[in-house]
Amino acid sequence: MSAQEKPAPRPMLSVREALDTLLAAARPVTDIDTVPTLEANGRVLAADQASTIDVPSADNTSMDGYAVRAVDCVNGGAALRVAQRIPAGQVGQPLKPGTAARIFTGAMIPQGADAVVMQEQCELAGDIVTIRHTPKSGEWIRRTSEDIQAGATILAAGTRLRSQELGLAASVGLASLPVRRRLRVAVFFTGDELTMPGEAPGGALAPGAIYNSNRFTLRGLLENFGCVINDFGIVPDSLAATRATLREAARENDLIITSGGVSVGEEDHIKPAVEAEGQLNMWQIAVKPGKPLAFGEVRKEGGSAFFLGLPGNPVSSFVTFLLFVRPFLLRLQGVSGPVEPRAWQLRADFTLPKADRRNEFLRARVNAGGGLDLFPNQSSGVLTSTVWGDGLIDNPPGRAINEGDIVRFIPFAELQH
Repeated sequence: MSAQEKPAPRPMLSVREALDTLLAAARPVTDIDTVPTLEANGRVLAADQASTIDVPSADNTSMDGYAVRAVDCVNGGAALRVAQRIPAGQVGQPLKPGTAARIFTGAMIPQGADAVVMQEQCELAGDIVTIRHTPKSGEWIRRTSEDIQAGATILAAGTRLRSQELGLAASVGLASLPVRRRLRVAVFFTGDELTMPGEAPGGALAPGAIYNSNRFTLRGLLENFGCVINDFGIVPDSLAATRATLREAARENDLIITSGGVSVGEEDHIKPAVEAEGQLNMWQIAVKPGKPLAFGEVRKEGGSAFFLGLPGNPVSSFVTFLLFVRPFLLRLQGVSGPVEPRAWQLRADFTLPKADRRNEFLRARVNAGGGLDLFPNQSSGVLTSTVWGDGLIDNPPGRAINEGDIVRFIPFAELQH
């Protein structure tokens, strides 16, 4: 290669390639906490959980009504003596032929009964109930273990616990659960132009200054995932300050996330700082918004902390977190199942005539007709698009969109939990 020749630029990674590389590198935390089931929401289960009981534990009624023997009610107008009353939580006596038991939802079916007739199909006069229905054996009865059998695994290790998993655990009597410890994440932000709301002298921004919106966005996202956040704030634009912060951040944390400073300008110190304190891959990803992404590790005693450097533009930082940091976080937390969001196929009610060579993630919202409207300004600095929108259209490279086309839509609700 002659002195005048420059090396060919490295090809940009696809979104798929970048995501696969991140997930392959993830090392889930291994420490386990045992926490009360009431406090386990959002945590990741560390071991399979099995039931020691049948659910239901006995045949019971799913309706208020009368427990009967179906053979006593074959004519659609049987008159039976009400011999007992069985509320939920009490055990009735064996049902004698020619009698009925007043029974309430959840109560155990008495021995001898094989059906329940709902109270709306019955007429009570004194202690005689007339059954205006011909029941079938098993009607309105929930059978023993029809939901869960004793010994069955009800929750698998690697499950991120939601309210329904907590309810299921409680339904078999699990008062506590083993979970992976919370992920510890350090964040800091580079740029001498950054200032915090309320800190500007006299309430007015200095010329060239901007508010650090990314601090609020990224912290909020990390809180959604139950991370322990260590916020190092705004770091001065110097190599020494950046290196010192990286060393401190790595000491007690599993992951370091920064925003800004991942370019190669004279005031962008992230790249040389991480290379000096560990190792770094600077990726150019074929994604819009959010082309630059830095991934690496920072040394610490006994190991290393992962590092992810996000772009500084507000929408780019937000979108790259959702696309790359979110699944990486989930894998670090120990989630074993799919970590990529579900998408819907919806109709585009707009036209996007110019195709981009990168994979675009367009801010859009669902309209009253079930189609998608596009935010008119898709610039990476227009944060209002993320508030206006309901989610992102995943538009492949080189694709123009015509009104009526079916596109892949990922709701923000899928990306923020």
